[in-house]
Amino acid sequence: MGQLLVRDVPDPIIAELKKRAKKNGRSAEAEHRILLEESLSSRMQDFWTKAARLREATRGRICTNSADLIRDERRNRDRH
Repeated sequence: MGQLLVRDVPDPIIAELKKRAKKNGRSAEAEHRILLEESLSSRMQDFWTKAARLREATRGRICTNSADLIRDERRNRDRH
């Protein structure tokens, strides 16, 4: 596993982290790791849920290459 070094963390944040760690019976490092995991895993879950909804909402639609749309728009703009 990799390591992470976080610099310039304000003292009040460090104090809260240590308080929370003590309350949960963990080291500050373990608490920090859990906070990161909880924060990022919920965001990733939100992303995959939204992606699934979008796939379902667009199922069966004909998709067009965006580069073609941009080219067409430029051609139309140049004509006027």
